Amino acid sequence: MRDNSTPLYQSLADELRAAMNDGRLPAGARLPSVRDAARARGLSINTVLAAYRQLEARGLVEARPQSGYFVRSRLPSPPAPRFGDGITRAQPAQPSVLDRIAVAVAAQTDPATIDLSLACPKGSDFYPGERLARLVAELARRQPELLSDYSLPPGPARLRREICRHALDLGVTLAPDDIIVTNGCMEALQLALRAVTRAGDTIAIESPTYFNLIPLAEQLGLKTIEVPTHPDTGMSLDALELLLSERRIQAVFTMPTVHNPLGTSMPVASKRRLAALANEYRVPVIEDALYAELQFATPLQPLVKAFDRDGWVIVCSSYTKSLAPGFRIGWMAPGRFHRQLASLKFCSSVAQPALLSEALGAFLESGGHAQHLRRLRRAYAGQIDRLRGIIDDAFPPGTRATEPSGGFLVWVEMPEGCDANQLFDAALARGISITPGNLYSPSGRYRRHIRLSGCYPYTDRHIHALHTLGNLAARQLGG
Repeated sequence: MRDNSTPLYQSLADELRAAMNDGRLPAGARLPSVRDAARARGLSINTVLAAYRQLEARGLVEARPQSGYFVRSRLPSPPAPRFGDGITRAQPAQPSVLDRIAVAVAAQTDPATIDLSLACPKGSDFYPGERLARLVAELARRQPELLSDYSLPPGPARLRREICRHALDLGVTLAPDDIIVTNGCMEALQLALRAVTRAGDTIAIESPTYFNLIPLAEQLGLKTIEVPTHPDTGMSLDALELLLSERRIQAVFTMPTVHNPLGTSMPVASKRRLAALANEYRVPVIEDALYAELQFATPLQPLVKAFDRDGWVIVCSSYTKSLAPGFRIGWMAPGRFHRQLASLKFCSSVAQPALLSEALGAFLESGGHAQHLRRLRRAYAGQIDRLRGIIDDAFPPGTRATEPSGGFLVWVEMPEGCDANQLFDAALARGISITPGNLYSPSGRYRRHIRLSGCYPYTDRHIHALHTLGNLAARQLGG
């Protein structure tokens, strides 16, 4: 029986909190709408709002624009690194890291495995496939010459114009002549590194970093210095400035907006400072903005490129994670390195597929992209909440995980005594694929970490695989 001395909103908040604690309202679950809850319980809208806002103030739920209130996971985030962590001498990647990357990539391509970490959305829910297919068919019928034409650098004018229009949402003002269209973001990143470095040079990278950068740097003959990177603050700019002042690096590679594998973003003030450092020390910064449009909060946080005064920031991105992975269409804004990169692009792959480039340009021009992104951001926010909730439930006590600001990746730190490489092997033997943390560090750090992905439908099979993974981790601890 309710205590009449307790305010109605407090009773509702306590009831909902109890449901969260005993699992009836798991992480990622949507609370009933304010109107539905008020009608079902015979309460006023203001009473329900007061209860929901109290839960929000205590960090138990979060409000999403036009979506409602959702239960947050209470899974703790990884701790901040110490200032000296990750600062090492310039060195090539450890052979064991390169070997493990090859094994992990092979596992991801095996159709018999359940992949829990591949950063490539699966299923029609995440792409506007039907609409793009209609555009391709219509263009092929009306302009059959697109099937035989080359789309030479810098790429189709309509597509470059639309890239510039959408870049405004990320705080970046560009002209079509500033853009070079590429075969995905990976070609853009490779071309950028080739333009600003030579074999034997040293680049500063985040630690952890995007794992495909490690073999790429190795193939280009580059050495790396790992700069500690925290989910809340991004790359340590104090450490980076020390490296710049000592002239120890020739370029910086960074993913400051929706980082892979952390899923988090550098604060705007730090982005401004990073751009200022690039201009002050005249050292190129290669900014990987692949996931930047998938930020959960709007308006979107600006890129580092938004604060670039003299063209030292090269921004690279693509539409492979949001629209059409099979199109393999990316782009870059090279700043002061435009001439070198246009030449490198032509030597690298000559041209883009004209039909697909025009279809993408038409889709962006129609306004379809903005509508699609709004839906996609809401979907991924829910996917991440649910994934963190499953981790909280299935993994051993002491597990930590990042709280992503966008995208669909979560960086998981397991308790002392767990080994991610052993977990990878044990999981693979059961047909489950993950990526262990040392793949994200040239020196092989993060042996207790794994990257998990939430860009697939949560079928019973996938949920069972996540629980199996948690059980395997618990066994390492003797649980």
